[in-house]
Amino acid sequence: MIRQKQLWPWMIAAIGFVALVAAAGFRATPGALVEPLQNEFGWSTGTIGFAMSVNLALYGVTAPFASALMERYGVRKVTAVAMTLIALGSGLAIFMTASWQLVMLWGVLVGLGAGSISLGFVATIGTRWFVKRQGLVTGLLTAGGATGSLIFLPVVAKLSESDGGWRTAAIVTSLVAFATVPFVLLFFREHPADVGIPPYGADEVVPAPEPTRNAGRLAVDALKSASHSKAFWVLAAAFAICGATSNGLINTHFIPAAHDHGMPSVTAAGLLALIGVFDLVGTVVSGWLSDRYDPRKLLAVYYGLRGLSLLVLPQLFDDKVTGFMLIFVIFFGLDFIATVPPTVALCREHFGMSAPIVFGWVFAAHQLGAAFAATMAGVTRDGFGTYAPAWYAAGALCMGAAALSLWTRRRPETVEDTLIKEPARA
Repeated sequence: MIRQKQLWPWMIAAIGFVALVAAAGFRATPGALVEPLQNEFGWSTGTIGFAMSVNLALYGVTAPFASALMERYGVRKVTAVAMTLIALGSGLAIFMTASWQLVMLWGVLVGLGAGSISLGFVATIGTRWFVKRQGLVTGLLTAGGATGSLIFLPVVAKLSESDGGWRTAAIVTSLVAFATVPFVLLFFREHPADVGIPPYGADEVVPAPEPTRNAGRLAVDALKSASHSKAFWVLAAAFAICGATSNGLINTHFIPAAHDHGMPSVTAAGLLALIGVFDLVGTVVSGWLSDRYDPRKLLAVYYGLRGLSLLVLPQLFDDKVTGFMLIFVIFFGLDFIATVPPTVALCREHFGMSAPIVFGWVFAAHQLGAAFAATMAGVTRDGFGTYAPAWYAAGALCMGAAALSLWTRRRPETVEDTLIKEPARA
């Protein structure tokens, strides 16, 4: 029985990890296909960047409503529908002939699907299934989402160079997405109580709550309540900068920026995959640190170091992989999404059991920042002929996010907080 109590939560976390890796990989597919789409259709970087911005914005805005829908209909159903949307968006893309179709398929369908399996999904699993090791689990799941979006890129880039071109990559993506659906439906469970066990680190079985009747109202009410807290706005602003400098710039524009300097796209995609490998390490370690140290100070360090790395990046691009570029890749990878575990920890501290939905709104700000950066970086490249101004602006913004993180106040601890924390330290 003890072994069963320990096994189920980690098995659920493992299933969540697989779903997040898959969803993130599918969402990142367009980042490796900018050049093939330009070559076939003649679309500008700004036009393709706009489609990616729609994807990123919906990916974020969908998150809080997806968390609420999971409360209403269950994680399994929402996840299955989301993977189906991703499969349709990717598969139907092989028939597109105009840029508005790219916006509708990769922007809207894939954005909605991926947004339903995002960091709100991470917070839901962590809150429902774990009392101890929440930071570590959050780090693992977050790393799965971020790493998946990067390790798929060289595969997609290689597929796009096959005889079928980018359409081969789109078809493979669609088939893999469809194959994920039965896996989730068969093996995922909603609550620890469904299998008769307490959350990991707890002693008593917690009854599953009654489903809410109005998921949209639940999401909106959580936003209204959180909006009265300064902590919410500080976290949202800092996380918007996080999104702008990670998903908006690095995920979307690193490959074309490297290609501008003569580096082959497959090589640049390989560097992004390497960022993903080190991101896996960095985010897991960040989760471990978030269980032990002040998350405000961790965020300030992460944003400050990211800002410094982005300020030097324009000088590192070359037609080949240099030692300095590898140092940047390792350094940036360790820091890439390390911001998520301490941000989730601060949401739990300030908003309690509403943290998954509130974090969904904070994540929406993350993706809106990413959407803005994806478009503006493309416009910058079209206007100046270089991405350099975008990298410098991103570095300066990260310094601002570091200051914002230190400005977040610690919520006064209550007796109830102490009682909740004690079992986690046992």
